[in-house]
Amino acid sequence: MITETVGPNRLAAWTLVVLTPVVAELAWGSTPMSMAWLTLVWMPVYGAGVLLIREAWVRSRRPWLALVPLGVAYELVEDGIGLQALTSPSLYRAGEWGVRVLGFNVTYWEANAVYHALFSVLVPIVLTHLAFPSHRGRPYLRTPGLVVTGVVAVLGVALLRVAVPPFQDPGYLAPLAAPVASAVVAGLLAVVALRVLPPRGSSAPRPGPVPAPWALGVASLLVTGVVLWLMWPPHSQGQPAGTHGLWVLAPMLAGLVLVVVSGLAVVRWSARAAWSERHALLLVGGMLVAHTLVGIGFWARSAVDVAGLVVIALVTVGLAALLDRRREPVPA
Repeated sequence: MITETVGPNRLAAWTLVVLTPVVAELAWGSTPMSMAWLTLVWMPVYGAGVLLIREAWVRSRRPWLALVPLGVAYELVEDGIGLQALTSPSLYRAGEWGVRVLGFNVTYWEANAVYHALFSVLVPIVLTHLAFPSHRGRPYLRTPGLVVTGVVAVLGVALLRVAVPPFQDPGYLAPLAAPVASAVVAGLLAVVALRVLPPRGSSAPRPGPVPAPWALGVASLLVTGVVLWLMWPPHSQGQPAGTHGLWVLAPMLAGLVLVVVSGLAVVRWSARAAWSERHALLLVGGMLVAHTLVGIGFWARSAVDVAGLVVIALVTVGLAALLDRRREPVPA
């Protein structure tokens, strides 16, 4: 078991910083195993960015649901300001994913907003909370550390801007309105998450049934696989789910409905007394294994990439089994 203190926990903070780009990029396969070193480049924007989100969220005492708009805000900053992919017709072939309105890549945005909210923000934070249970409702950093994290996150966005578009999308410069709008909407989403949503309640857990942990894990794996297939085109080529033209609206809507319905079910179950740490662990474990298996089909281009993702899936199962020794309730 990891040794913890009641004060700030730098080990937990660093765990989240390292874990986030590994989950969001390497375990998904969008950063191939042969270029795993790139996770060091992504670490400032992913790691510091999500740590900043987590610290602001904990200090605001808002519910888990608040991490969803914060995850969408993160996506707007990364793709709208750092990568410029929300408006570029060529970067990641985003303009070919489906619906493009007034120069805005709607299909690309939806897929990435859902993905980042889940796998860049929620899943790494839940995993870190499972690994450091005594700090679930506590800040990992003091104020100076929080300020440094914020500065590193901003520099991470700048690093993303100079490291990717000039080489993968040369010659394209987003109209000024695009990054400004991304920043404004991201700020509004942060206000909603940290100020408008009501604080976490202190009421006792509610009665009622919840699925068996193993059933939740299996359902999580299947639903995640379907959602990713509905929303993402393999290798960023063509449109999701093999659609053409406006038919892409069908999987876009179906995927979004599936995410919302599943999310509301988890919110309801996690507020009940029967919800346990094992439920949370198998929920995110199923999501992680599914997203790595889908990543093999969507991103792997070589035997090294396939082997690396298979190893990551096996390691995920092993680490989940290790964490399963703990059975403490996860706060809703």
